[in-house]
Amino acid sequence: MTELGHSLSVIIITKNEQDRIEKCLKSVSTIADEIIVLDSGSTDNTVEIIKQYTDKVYVTDWPGYGPQKQRALEKATGEWVLSVDADEELTPELEKEIINIIKSNPSESAFRIPWAVQIFGKTLNYGRSARSVKRLFKRKGAKFTDSLVHEKIIISGKVGQLTSRLNHYSIRDFEHYLIKNRTYSWLGAEKRFKKGVHGGGLLGATLRAFWVFFQVYILRKGCLDGSVGFLVAVMYAQGAFNKYAGLWALRREQKIKQSENIEDK
Repeated sequence: MTELGHSLSVIIITKNEQDRIEKCLKSVSTIADEIIVLDSGSTDNTVEIIKQYTDKVYVTDWPGYGPQKQRALEKATGEWVLSVDADEELTPELEKEIINIIKSNPSESAFRIPWAVQIFGKTLNYGRSARSVKRLFKRKGAKFTDSLVHEKIIISGKVGQLTSRLNHYSIRDFEHYLIKNRTYSWLGAEKRFKKGVHGGGLLGATLRAFWVFFQVYILRKGCLDGSVGFLVAVMYAQGAFNKYAGLWALRREQKIKQSENIEDK
């Protein structure tokens, strides 16, 4: 057990993160009683790097973000769990705050941690990036949703708020930004299609794109993040359009197949 006075499990999921995982592991190694990593088949040196920090690394298949994080959670034994991504890093200030919070035996069951998104050499302070994410929580009774993307942790009890920020190096370069935007958009389209969401067709996709840009750039003051803030707002808008355009395409394909089946009969 660390100086926290209560056991803390850190859970991480990875795949091909050799360029970012060590920064993450170093930042949690001084406060974690155990570090649990689930890797979904890295082909680089990710697993070898992880083994320098923990022997609790498991190579698995990829069932989606929510199910994979739930698998990691089920292997945790600590009273408290800190869920971090491979592209995130605790600052020294955040490490101290986590120690102090847990040692105080709080009445809260979970805590949100504000993001400090690092992208193209700039820390974003506005827009959707200026969010707090639920990452520190008591293990008992906690569960991740089974969402393939944008999973959430479900807990019972009060949720508190930390003040120190969690560094988030979400984007390696612009090519990575495009790939990530595409992947998340398609997963979002599939998720809505399975739920039977209509989406409003291509007009709905277009209107959502304009709304998202206005929301991120104007209402959430992304304009104050300068040129990077503008680019991020555009990318969010593009992601929204692609997501609902993808939903339109899936629904259209479904109608074509249904029509063909009727004709065959």
